Amino acid sequence: MTEIRHRTIDANGLRMAVAEAGEGPLVVLLHGFPESWYSWRHQLVAFAEAGFHAVAPNQRGYPGTDQPADIADYTILHLVGDVVGLIGALGAPDALVVGHDWGSPVAWNTALLRPDLVRGVASLSVPATPRSPVPPLGVMTKRFGERFYQNYFQAPGVAEAELEADLTATFGRLLVGVSGDSPQIRELIVPDGGFAAIWPEPETLPAWLTRDDIATYARDFATTGLRGPLNWYRNIDRNWALTAPWSGVRIAPPALFLAGDRDPVLHWFGAEQVAAIQQLALADLRESRLLAGAGHWLQQERPAEVNAALLAFASNVTAL
Repeated sequence: MTEIRHRTIDANGLRMAVAEAGEGPLVVLLHGFPESWYSWRHQLVAFAEAGFHAVAPNQRGYPGTDQPADIADYTILHLVGDVVGLIGALGAPDALVVGHDWGSPVAWNTALLRPDLVRGVASLSVPATPRSPVPPLGVMTKRFGERFYQNYFQAPGVAEAELEADLTATFGRLLVGVSGDSPQIRELIVPDGGFAAIWPEPETLPAWLTRDDIATYARDFATTGLRGPLNWYRNIDRNWALTAPWSGVRIAPPALFLAGDRDPVLHWFGAEQVAAIQQLALADLRESRLLAGAGHWLQQERPAEVNAALLAFASNVTAL
């Protein structure tokens, strides 16, 4: 069995916790909210056994990695800088950069801002889109209302108190509720009971998720809380302003997009429009694929299918 190793690396002024496996060309795996390296446990092993050096950091603000105090220290430029710093600290000339959920905008923007370091970019769940003409939070308020979860997350301390009150329940509700095994696809509009109350407490778990998996996430975040991860959301409009100089610039490196057709994020964009939208943002989209019946946690729900697609793409853009 391939071993997953753990260590702490200095990158971009941070002490960053990473999980890694294998040796060879570098693959960087960027988790989403509210996850960690653990969401890539199946991919770390698969990449290692295929001859790659797979590295999954706990990103800025997440367990085991530094958590700057200021909200403004969590912009997309900081997050891209962390990836660039990690690639440099690992001594690699470049990397295949793969993101999921919030890790996807980090991956897309790393490829946009530093194409010299990205031999390929892949995203799960969140497509590459052209920059909106107006700040995003206002657009989301107009479309979904003030209780849309990204707007709800803006006030410091509110979502933290709610989500941290019972981390096991939070992760259980969220992991099952946004998966392909959820009985319905729900708009992420926060009810009076809070964000996690969008979904009921699951009576049973799907085959891809265990009580130990939920306990792993809950245990890790018990030491750090969720303030750092939530601060990523508090920079959405700031990120829009900071990236203005790249408006209209298409992402150059070869790209892959995967999503579950039962992912709520996909439904915001319209599943039938995703490939066309991405053609406006990507110069070299190699494949855009939807996995039938899968939800938001794609690499955990469907590891065999995701691994096959990622490894085929990695082989295509990497000289082994």
